[in-house]
Amino acid sequence: MTTERSVDVLIVGAGISGIDAAYHLQREFPDRTFELVDRQQSFGGTWRTHKYPGIRSDSDLYTFGFSWKPWIGVPIATADEILAYLDEAIDEQDIRRHIRYRKSLVKAEWSSDSSHWAVTIHDLDTSERETVICNFMWMCQGYYRHEKGYTPDFPGMNDFAGAIVHPQEWPEDLDYHDKKVVVIGSGATAATLIPAMAQDCRHITMLQRSPTYFFARPNNNELADALAPLDLPEQWTHEIMRRKSLHDQKTITHRSFADPEGLRDDLLSTAQYYLGENYPIDPHFTPHYRPWRQRLAVVPDGDLFKSIRAGQASVVTDQIESFTHDGIQLKSGQALEADVIITATGFNMCVLGDIDFVIDGEPLDVSQCVGHRGIMYTGVPNLAWMFGYLRTSWTMRADLIAGFVCRIFQHMDDNHYEVVTPQLRAEDADMPLLPFIDEENFNAGYLMRSMHLLPKQGDREPWVFSQDYYTEKHTIAATDLEDGSLQYR
Repeated sequence: MTTERSVDVLIVGAGISGIDAAYHLQREFPDRTFELVDRQQSFGGTWRTHKYPGIRSDSDLYTFGFSWKPWIGVPIATADEILAYLDEAIDEQDIRRHIRYRKSLVKAEWSSDSSHWAVTIHDLDTSERETVICNFMWMCQGYYRHEKGYTPDFPGMNDFAGAIVHPQEWPEDLDYHDKKVVVIGSGATAATLIPAMAQDCRHITMLQRSPTYFFARPNNNELADALAPLDLPEQWTHEIMRRKSLHDQKTITHRSFADPEGLRDDLLSTAQYYLGENYPIDPHFTPHYRPWRQRLAVVPDGDLFKSIRAGQASVVTDQIESFTHDGIQLKSGQALEADVIITATGFNMCVLGDIDFVIDGEPLDVSQCVGHRGIMYTGVPNLAWMFGYLRTSWTMRADLIAGFVCRIFQHMDDNHYEVVTPQLRAEDADMPLLPFIDEENFNAGYLMRSMHLLPKQGDREPWVFSQDYYTEKHTIAATDLEDGSLQYR
């Protein structure tokens, strides 16, 4: 059975980006109708999907949280704490009544004749379908597939007698107590899992092909502690801490380009401090790339290092030859025994929600589009995609994009426009088309595997996606909406 109804704006995703979009939209345009739709049972996105032990933020909550809702708590927060914060935000802003769960978007068809999107939505509980007519689609669904993580096809996986688990698909009944566990990977997920599981396992091993930079930091903030007795309004404290966090992030990012060896030495010396002076840093914690070319994995209070120093966890740097009945055979000849193998090997990219987009009867290949500031895309009318930062907190870009989209809406209202579509100008005809993310800037494996699916960027404004908050907070806010790169109708 198919039904049809309409809203002005359809927000896809009820995670932190979708909630932020809803807040800004209803504050700036209270008369616009909108809905948030999400595949999951409830709000929260990433924090609803992942249920593995120790799940927590990898960014401080002063910047990962909303600019409009103060964060009161430790900088690095658990998933439960983040979900409680989002739950409060939804109620405080009366957003809950706009959210519809267990809805999967199948197809979105744009008609220039009627100036709207017709979105086919599948109800995952009833299997019924409906068509939602909307003028604008605001894609806030994130950039990875929540249903299934990425696991390489390792030889011999079917021979292993124990459990193989991807953190994104964590079974509630997994028993790892007094078991030998091997975690494949050394990114943020592994850094979270290992100290959370270490005390309950017989032993846990982090198996990595190559090392990662870890950023060990206390999970408190001296400035916040100093401000606490002053009885300041929560919003003041939150804004001060937000600016302090952004300043610190900017300093580290700048050093990663201007003084990579100095930053590397600082990161490694901190790791050595927690691990103990006799622990061999090389080869397990000495990456061959400059810091921040891949994400720095936060280690609050040095918990990963403490587990290793206590002998509860260990690190092996090697390559997998094959899985065996009892564990993993390595190319060096070493064998790792395991009862449980956890593949913390990343995720699969989800480009524009994996929805079939059709523009006036023609299927959309977004990889052939060019990003307008990495927000809107050439030839795609009335659509914005919230693709966040890979170094700075995701929410910082959600706020910038919300401001940009609301400016677009106001400009269109003022001029009685119904449609906005990015298009290359005559002066952009010879512009070189570059990858959406510069590999020299950031080269995480999940991006490299999927770069061919992503849009392009150019070498000039407004076609550049710099991934630099400290630049974009000025350039996005100052965007000339009538420079010819946005066509209105």
